[in-house]
Amino acid sequence: MSTTAPHDVLAVWQQREAELRARFAKPGLSRLDQLQGKTGLDIFQAMMNGELPPPPITETLDYLLVEAEHGRAVFQGKPLFRHYNPLGTVHGGWIATLLDSAVACAVHSTLPAGKTYTTVELKLNYVKALTDKVPLVRAIGQVIHVGGRMGTADGRLVGPDGTLYAHASTTCFILELPASTPPR
Repeated sequence: MSTTAPHDVLAVWQQREAELRARFAKPGLSRLDQLQGKTGLDIFQAMMNGELPPPPITETLDYLLVEAEHGRAVFQGKPLFRHYNPLGTVHGGWIATLLDSAVACAVHSTLPAGKTYTTVELKLNYVKALTDKVPLVRAIGQVIHVGGRMGTADGRLVGPDGTLYAHASTTCFILELPASTPPR
């Protein structure tokens, strides 16, 4: 358990977000030629360096990739009133999106160049209601196993004080990166 005060953790999280937002490219889609030859981890490093755009969903739901290393991915989001459900708490879909991103990208971070993935299963447990009184949350994904055709990971959604709001697990199929972009 961390001995760092929650307000100190929050300050570090806010600083990291400001650093990344200052260099992020406008959200969009990377072209296949920008992805070819890059490992999963290379792709995430390029996003965080502003060389590749973050996906549009990160702007829509106000969250971003803040850390990536082999077998681990961390996304950070700010729970907002616009994310509320009719019951007056953050919608489970927003929480699921952050956790899906973290656990799937943890798998993706282990993949060599020429490989991609798709989520085939996501299981969530919601353990505490989340409101906009919580300034930031982090979804932390960690690989359990990655083989030639399948990868698994688990994740936790936590606040700066260490409160657990939800946890998840995923199974991802590992695929060949397509040779060309499918028509839209």
